[in-house]
Formats: sequence, C-alpha cells, structure tokens
Amino acid sequence: MPEQLRVPGDRPTLEAVAALAGVSRATVSRVVNGGDGVRAHLVDKVREAVRELGYVPNHAARTLVTRRTGAVAVIIPEPEIRIFSDPFFSRQIRGISRELTAQDTQLVLLMVEDRGDYERIERYLAGGHVDGALAFSLHTDDPLPEITRRIGMPTVYGGRPGWTTGPDDPGAAYVDADNRGGAREAVRHLLARGRRSVAHIAGPLDQTSATDRLDGYRDVVVEGDPSLVAVGDFTPTGGARAMRELLERRPDLDAVFAANDLMATGALAVLRERGFEVPGDVAVVGFDDTERVAEAAEPPLTTVRQDVEGMGRMMARLLLGTLGSPRAPRAVITPTVLVRRASA
Repeated sequence: MPEQLRVPGDRPTLEAVAALAGVSRATVSRVVNGGDGVRAHLVDKVREAVRELGYVPNHAARTLVTRRTGAVAVIIPEPEIRIFSDPFFSRQIRGISRELTAQDTQLVLLMVEDRGDYERIERYLAGGHVDGALAFSLHTDDPLPEITRRIGMPTVYGGRPGWTTGPDDPGAAYVDADNRGGAREAVRHLLARGRRSVAHIAGPLDQTSATDRLDGYRDVVVEGDPSLVAVGDFTPTGGARAMRELLERRPDLDAVFAANDLMATGALAVLRERGFEVPGDVAVVGFDDTERVAEAAEPPLTTVRQDVEGMGRMMARLLLGTLGSPRAPRAVITPTVLVRRASA
C-alpha cells in the first residue's frame, strides 16, 4: 500500500480510497453508499481499493448521506423466560438475523417484560436509532401497532395482525403461515386414521395464530362438541393443564390436535401419567415441527411443519423492500405440510 495514502495507525479515509482507485471522492461515496450511476469497471476499482486499504465507512457520515441507520429493531412482546425457553422464537430470530446480515444490516433486539416497557421502546424507536421494526407474537390488545403508526415507523409483523381486515389491508405488512389450512390437514389426518372424538388444545385466543388453528379445526369438525376444546398458552404446562381438563370432560376422546408442539408434549406427559397408550388409545398431533421437540417426544410427534426460520427471513426481506419501495408486497402467507411420525 502506498505510504502517502495511509499513515500507520490512522483510519483509511474516503480520499485515500479515491486516490488509490484513481476516481473522484464523489464516485467512491456513491459506490460505498450503494448509489447508482457508476460504471461497472469503476465500481470494481473502488471495491478493490476498499479491500486493499481496509476502509470501513464512517457510520455517522453514511447516515447523513443515506438517511438510513443500517439497523432494524426486532420486538417480541413476551416475557424473557418464554423467549429463551420456546425454540420457536430462536428459529424466527435466526432467520431474521441471517437475512439482515446478508443485507449488511444490524439487528437490535427489544423485549417486552411488562406494559411499562412500551414507553421505553417508543422513545427508542422515535429517536431515529433504527430504520424499521419487525415484531412477532403480538396479542390483540398490544399497543405496539399504534406506537409504530404514530411515529411513522415502517414495520412488518410476524403473524396475521388481529386488528386488520385482511391481507389487503394497507395498514399492516406481515408474514404468516397457513395456520388454518395446516390445522385442517392435521384434523383430517386424525379422522382418516379412524378417530372419532378429536379434541383440540388451542393456544391463547388473543393471538391470531391460535384462533386461525381453532377455526381450521372447526372447519373439519363442523358439529364439534364444545367440551372437546380446551385453551392452553403455547407452553408444556399449559398443554398438560388443558389435557387434564379434556380428560375430565371427555374421557372417551381418542385423538388430540394441539396448536403447537410444546403443548402437545405436555399432553403426551399427562396421557402417560393416566395410563393411555399413544397412538393406540389416543393419537396426538402438534403444530410447528420444532424438530428438537417433535423428534425427542415419546413417541415422536406427528405435527404440522411451518418454515419458521424462512418466515423470519421473509419478514426481514419484506421490511427492507418496504424501505426501498412503497410498492413492496404487504403480506406473505407461507405453506404448511403435515410431517408424520409415530404419535398419530
């Protein structure tokens, strides 16, 4: 590297890159900041000079030029213990992180332990620290949508928002799985296996994923007995509690569709305690296909697979596309598939 271009210990400058590449400072700035209008051979020369000098763009200066921070907030309105114990969250965050990393964008994780945290989150979002937000596991009374609308923060949601009228609503961009269709497939599978009293352990009914899966169950069990439905909370403990409730009401049930894999494992534990054989006496199907949960279950769990990591990547892609173009798609529904194992 020519000595006149860099003093040892100094941070290489935009001017040094321009001198080494033999182009103007403005050309280097356009290349570094992703601008258009630079001929391909000049782009190659600038990038080679950047690599040779080890040039790292000044973040503050870049923000002034692009009006972008290069960071995105990921907001999860759930207690920490739930986030770190439920593998669904780690899979979705992994997908988001991989896509943001590929787009040279920083992930900032914001967690909501209680309602008082929303004031802190609103201050942070309004402070211009991030370009947009990704939020998932929202409940219908969550104040976050109103906060992001009020401050004009571009936001993409994981899961169909409960406050919208449908996928064409211009007020919310989101990525979701075909929860209702997946639930229908699960219940049809149980009926095709000769089961006649199919129960459902629903998730919390203030979340659209749970209500959509309950609706899918009801689509198939059209004249279903209300005593065959119990509400859990997407945790093993909630699944176990709901399973006990179902057995008290309907000891004759011969199949259970649980709205997620963790509740299904809670149901399996209760069935073992009560001396039921699975699937001989009671067949069980879950939802998510969280592999380290489903495959480790006893017996291994038949479940509905949704591509959680892929949905996370799609959320990030959709948000970054929205930042670049107001015509970006507003909603994406991803397919599900039934994965058959030993429990049903």
